[in-house]
Amino acid sequence: MDLSQYTLIWEYMQPELLLLIATVLLFFIDLFASPRFLDKWFSATACFLLAVVTILGCIPGEATHTLFGGMFISTPMTTAMKMVLNIGTILILLQAHTWINSEACKVRRGEFYELMFFTLFGMYLMISSGHFLIFFIGLETASLPIAALVAFNKQGGDSYESGAKYLFNAVFSSAIFLMGISFMYAIGGSLYFVDIATVATTHTALFIVALAFIITGIGFKLSLVPFHLWTADVYQGGPTAVTAYLSVISKGAAAFAFLWVLFKTFSPSHEMWQGILYALIILTITLGNLFAIRQKDLKRFLAFSSISQAGYIMLGVMAYSAQGLTALVYYILVYIFSNLAAFGVIAAIENKTGKVNMDDYNGLYQTNPKLSLAMMLAMFSLAGIPPFAGFFSKFFIFASAVNSGFYILVLIALINTIISLYYYLLVVKAMFINPNENPIEPIKTDCYGRTGLVICVAGILLLGIASCVYGYLSGLSLTVGI
Repeated sequence: MDLSQYTLIWEYMQPELLLLIATVLLFFIDLFASPRFLDKWFSATACFLLAVVTILGCIPGEATHTLFGGMFISTPMTTAMKMVLNIGTILILLQAHTWINSEACKVRRGEFYELMFFTLFGMYLMISSGHFLIFFIGLETASLPIAALVAFNKQGGDSYESGAKYLFNAVFSSAIFLMGISFMYAIGGSLYFVDIATVATTHTALFIVALAFIITGIGFKLSLVPFHLWTADVYQGGPTAVTAYLSVISKGAAAFAFLWVLFKTFSPSHEMWQGILYALIILTITLGNLFAIRQKDLKRFLAFSSISQAGYIMLGVMAYSAQGLTALVYYILVYIFSNLAAFGVIAAIENKTGKVNMDDYNGLYQTNPKLSLAMMLAMFSLAGIPPFAGFFSKFFIFASAVNSGFYILVLIALINTIISLYYYLLVVKAMFINPNENPIEPIKTDCYGRTGLVICVAGILLLGIASCVYGYLSGLSLTVGI
């Protein structure tokens, strides 16, 4: 390749290349820096490098570009998706500071950050793929480091068990996904998304099976019912920071990639995959809510909550429109702030006391009013209570589905929203109403944890206010005829 081709690769793959550079820099810092520097500045360095990647590499461009014969595609929307994932990952790194710098983990903290960056790189490839080979490489690059991260806590047997469960489920789902794309190759003679789209109108039995297998493989990453059975056990046994990463970043990347594949590859067959998703969304939202009601362990509670949230996210895909795409990106951004606020409180309390049961939170407001307030805002946003950001994210994604004609599906989702309101308020009731003679002692979080929580709470409030203003101005413009 001549110099101009290398320039194009740097220009169009800037997020990926910058992330790899940041990973290599972290490796050498971990290898050669003094223990004193690592204890004091390593976490800050990791956050700073990822922030630089976000600022320099994730500025949306003005056009669509392809590389490697169309196998890699860069668009303004894919760039925005990567930026959203970066924001969530930075927040998780801030929340993980206390845990990863504890005596049990700090010897391997470099591995934690490097694995985190590698799995993020795999998600980048999934989002920008134009070919199923690149998509699968990204899927495996994202999945295998996560298995190591889930099993990262060597002091806990549950962590090993969770890592094994995740790995085995990932292997089987990848095998099913590979079978699906091999069938697609047999049908179309190509693994390019645009080539498969030309034969996607031939609804043969082989095509239907291939489509079902592909949806199954990605459905595992999203924890869609019935591909969700690993979720609660892995969330409960894994380190809280990794659980937060699985719940938010991994799920967000899978949703972006799922939308990208369905829109680019199976657009001519949208009625078929919409029919499959219709059933999956109803099952996912309903069963996720019903099982969440029964949970007392807060990590399992948020696991089933995230399963239900995955169903709401898929409504944006079902809409099959620009409005649905925009609503999905906004929903995931709000979900990042809301869910990570909840996980930030759980991590702060778990690091100091080891308590993760809902009953342990009885009377939490008496001793930890700030943490209680942050958790309350997170629950309100996840439940979709106005005027917080979660209300508007649900409203926009429901509106996109309604505009596409899915009235009954949206009605079922609205009924499930009422169910979810009940179990989210159980956490608020425990903190503010339930009596407790011996509540959790006052907890002082470190600077990193406080920063992460403040950003999450600010995101919930500011996005809510911005959505209110946007709605008001839109209504005003319609009124005055602008």
